[in-house]
Order: sequence, then C-alpha cells, then structure tokens
Amino acid sequence: MTMTIREIKQVLEHYAPLELQEEYDNAGLIIGNPDTKISNILISLDITNEVLDEALQNDCNFIISHHPLIFKGLKRLVGEDHVQLLTVKAIQNQIAVYAMHTNLDNSINGLNAWVCDLLGIKNCRILSPGKGLLSKLVTFCPVNHSDRVRQALFEAGAGHIGNYDCCSYNLTGQGTFRASENANPFIGEKNVVHVEPESRIEVIFPRFIEHRLVSALLQNHPYEEVAYDIYPLSNTAGFAGSGMVGELDPAMTETQFLEKVKKLLGLPCLRHSELVGKKISRVAVCTGSGAFLIPEAKYSGADAFLTADLKYHEFFDANGQLILADIGHYESERFAKDLIYGILIKKFPNFAFLISKIDTNPVHYY
Repeated sequence: MTMTIREIKQVLEHYAPLELQEEYDNAGLIIGNPDTKISNILISLDITNEVLDEALQNDCNFIISHHPLIFKGLKRLVGEDHVQLLTVKAIQNQIAVYAMHTNLDNSINGLNAWVCDLLGIKNCRILSPGKGLLSKLVTFCPVNHSDRVRQALFEAGAGHIGNYDCCSYNLTGQGTFRASENANPFIGEKNVVHVEPESRIEVIFPRFIEHRLVSALLQNHPYEEVAYDIYPLSNTAGFAGSGMVGELDPAMTETQFLEKVKKLLGLPCLRHSELVGKKISRVAVCTGSGAFLIPEAKYSGADAFLTADLKYHEFFDANGQLILADIGHYESERFAKDLIYGILIKKFPNFAFLISKIDTNPVHYY
C-alpha cells in the first residue's frame, strides 16, 4: 500500500485542524513535499538524533512527532544548535517531518481526553473553551429547495452545538429580485420584479471550515446568484480549547488519587501542593505546561489539577482550594504517540505505522 504525505495530512488535520494550534506553535508539515510517496512512517514524541537514526534503520521517510522540530524561523542552517543539525540531517536523508502539537492538545478528542480516559475521569468538557472559533452563516433559498441546501450545510460541517448536530434556525418570508437582461434566472423573468417564498436558514460553524461550507452552499443552491451573510461570533467553542475537566466516580481520598495517578501514568515521582483533607471528585487536566489554567481549574470547582512544569511560587496558588500536581511534561504527553497511531491505523489498517521506541525525555531522576 502506497500513500502520499498529503493523504496522511488530510486525516490528521481532519482530526485536529491546524487552526486549533496556539499562535506560538508550528504544527503541520515542517519538512517535505506533500506529494512525496511514503515508504514507512515513524511516530515519536520528539525528534532527536536517535529518533532520526531509528527512522533510517526502519526505512522511514516520514516522521510524525508531537513536538515540532522547528518552533521558530531559522535564518541559517550551519549546525550552530541541535535544531539546525537535525533539520539538515532530515533534509539530507530525505525524511519529511510533521508535527501534531497544540492542535492535538486543544482538540476535544485530543491528548487531554486520552489522559482523562486513562484515569477514569468521566463527563469531560473543555476547561477553557476556545474563543474566536465560531461564525454563523445565513442564507436564503426557495422554500422547496431549503431541505437540500440545509442538508448540504450539515454535511459540510455546520450545525454542531455540543452533543447535537443538524442544528439550524429557519424562517419563511418573501424574497424579491429583478433579473437583468444578462442574467440567467432560475425562477422569474428578466426585467420583471419577482416575489418568491423563501426560507432563511441560519447555522453556526467552526470558522476554519468557511471555504468548504460556502463551496457546499454554492453547489447546492438553485439560484444563479446566492445571497448569504457570514457573521463572526464571540461565543466560546465547546469542541476545542485548553485543558479538560470531569468527574471521578467514586470519589477518592487525596492520597488514593495521587497513588492512582502515579501508577497509571508511570511516574517516578509526583510533586504536589499541600493536601487539604477533602475527597477528590472533580479533576482538571492539562497535558504539558498548564499553569496558566490554574484560575480556570479553581473556577470549575476542581478538587485537583494535573499538569506539568509548575514553578515554585505557582504551588502557592493552590491556596487550600485544590491540589496542584506536577505530573511531568514528558510523562503527561508520552501518550501522544499512541493517540496518533490510533488515528492513523483506524483510517489505514493495512499500513505499518511504527511507534518510536526511543525515550526522548531530557529530564532524568536520581
């Protein structure tokens, strides 16, 4: 079975659109040509010299990693640091490099959901829902054609609100128009004002599918000139954002909970704030560096917040309201390899994807 990088990109970016990544990030195809044919694929958390050697040994010409090899723009490739050295090595050996980073973190089915599921945290929702991700499309079409147009919009990805789909609002009214001599009207006569019973259809959609949605509208609407409006919304998006929060059932004591976390995540040690002597029933999670979400974790009523890279003074922010637990950056994100593998093998069950065996954790414990 042969595939191109473009085919893999489409699957990954359908699962976790690049538009969900943070502004500072560099997710997506970093090195390579989308039309390159793939021999084998290696999935890793980071890209190191050992990971590149592993790819070469297994005849892999495509590496998908969680952390991007290149975060910032490179002005030169002269081997001054490890990023430049690894970039040159990948190019010289014709190895394409792709990163699935904060877009995967911010997806409702991403890395936070994986960790929550592993820990038995149920009824999860986004801890800090994304803003500026939603728009509304309003269009007008003949009443007899509204079902077809509405269904086309749904199939293109519009009309999702939480656990509901096919959501729309509809009104019936009268539309008026006059076709000019150069027009080719679907209904009505040239140079005559026409009144047509029309449906006003309103649907919300993720802003990043606007092009696809408008294309579906134009292909399925009967009019020669399609009237539609698009409005940006300030609503938060429940399908994407930072962190997750959910319920632990049954509730546990603090020590029982910390022992469970340590065991299931395979942690050599666990740093945490002062125990406050209450049961843990609501838990917030943010894989990777999530100290910026401490206020949101408190506001959500979480009894514990699991994240990584907490600084000394940030532990004081617990303030007796919840337990802050640092589960380690690598330790919280190492499951990304399994998650990416699961996304791809479900779509391409006959392709042999390799999960890197290299432990890339730069932090060691004595």
